[in-house]
Amino acid sequence: MKCYRKILRIPWTARRPNQSILQELGMKERRLLENIKQLKLKYFGHVVRHNNLEKLCLEGAVEGRRGRGRPRRRWTQDISDWLGFSVREASKLAQDRDGFRSAVWEATSYKDPP
Repeated sequence: MKCYRKILRIPWTARRPNQSILQELGMKERRLLENIKQLKLKYFGHVVRHNNLEKLCLEGAVEGRRGRGRPRRRWTQDISDWLGFSVREASKLAQDRDGFRSAVWEATSYKDPP
């Protein structure tokens, strides 16, 4: 809701219920995270299907030692977590557009909590 309020330029001191903000945006429920996931997964499929610099950066490895501390969260880790496949399997699936679209839809479809 913080992102929606920022989009509408509503100050944090304004006392407005969340439902009024969602109505102003023309939405029934909060779906920002699902939209971001869907766009990220679609872009992954686009990058994997083409031979370009982005694909080279995605598949490349950096030589040398890693830094101290906890490893940073990688872009590909989100992809594998959301789809439930390894990145290699997801890139093979991305070659089939229709199969990849259905996997993306399955990963980003809104599910009610139990």
